[in-house]
Amino acid sequence: MKIATISQTKNHLSALLDRVRHGETVLIVDRDRPIARLEPVATVRKSDSEGRLARLERAGLLRRGDRSLVDKILRQRPPKARPGADIVEILLAERAEGR
Repeated sequence: MKIATISQTKNHLSALLDRVRHGETVLIVDRDRPIARLEPVATVRKSDSEGRLARLERAGLLRRGDRSLVDKILRQRPPKARPGADIVEILLAERAEGR
């Protein structure tokens, strides 16, 4: 959350509104006492969420997943159990090993 004094708000209103437009909240203070808060209006538009994701990625706070790896895993058939194998017994053994 960005904190700005009244004079900073007057002098940099456009920049503060731009930050709010991009999802930030600005707290306006007068002699260290909060007097107002600028918040973005809640919208659920795809372009807004894509823009926010892009900003988080540029800031190094987010790394988008690689969809090709997920597709590759989902296309593979699951391994088949050996004949006579007890799946529950194998699962309990794995849990006991801490896997």
